Amino acid sequence: MRTLVLGGIRSGKSEWAEQAVTSALPSSQPVRYLAPGPCGATDTAWARRVAQHRDRRPEHWTTIETRDVATELGRSPDTPTLVDDLGTWLTGTLDQHDAWENGSVADPVARILDAVGAFRSTLVLVSPEVGLTVVPATAAGRRFADELGSLNQRVAALCERVVLVVAGQPISIKAPEA
Repeated sequence: MRTLVLGGIRSGKSEWAEQAVTSALPSSQPVRYLAPGPCGATDTAWARRVAQHRDRRPEHWTTIETRDVATELGRSPDTPTLVDDLGTWLTGTLDQHDAWENGSVADPVARILDAVGAFRSTLVLVSPEVGLTVVPATAAGRRFADELGSLNQRVAALCERVVLVVAGQPISIKAPEA
């Protein structure tokens, strides 16, 4: 089953996603955690966030820091995987393709959508929900909100389940068909 977990900043979406993966699998089942943040970042605040996330996870989970989520999903489509998060992936992708003003991220978005659609095991994807954060006051901010909104809609269409987490509480948006 593919699940998209949406929520605002510090809403509890990552923690909920981790618990959802844990509850869906046997306790010793290996899980791959794809972290698309800045690899080897020197930002100490970012490093603290990463450490907090890592400390919450079971020791038998594997963490892969990568900017190429599509390739990693395709590399092992039968391994239960959690991707946290698509907003960070999109930010890096916009940077890589110099797309904040005029460039395009259509190709990498198509690649990640293909990889999500082809995934055969438990997959949980975390993403910030557009509109639950500050309204962008810049052209780049509006571009990010537009791209993220489109990405979330397209990923949600591929997922059997979509959950919105607000104040740590999950709200089912789309449930698997019986």
